[in-house]
Amino acid sequence: MTYTVAALLGVVGAVLVDLFVLRTRLVRHAVFWATYPIIIFFQLISNGILTGRDIVRYDPEAIIGLRVVYAPVEDLLFGFALVLLTLSVWVWLGRRGVQRARR
Repeated sequence: MTYTVAALLGVVGAVLVDLFVLRTRLVRHAVFWATYPIIIFFQLISNGILTGRDIVRYDPEAIIGLRVVYAPVEDLLFGFALVLLTLSVWVWLGRRGVQRARR
């Protein structure tokens, strides 16, 4: 499996979990999309440092070759999946009252 395929599966999986498993439906809210560029900005900084200085390298055979600030575009897809899944679980747990139970 290539990095590209894994990134695409990650995005599809995270969206499915958000919409149908946890039913948080964050991708349907404007506030998610309005704040996501902030996350992308910092992701591009960290990816640019890590890949620009050859701390992290990618096999050219495993990526499509398109890069944004030195990092493969697939990193943005993985980042999206990671952030969406984390936020979905956070919202889902909050709805279940996990925070109130700790007091």
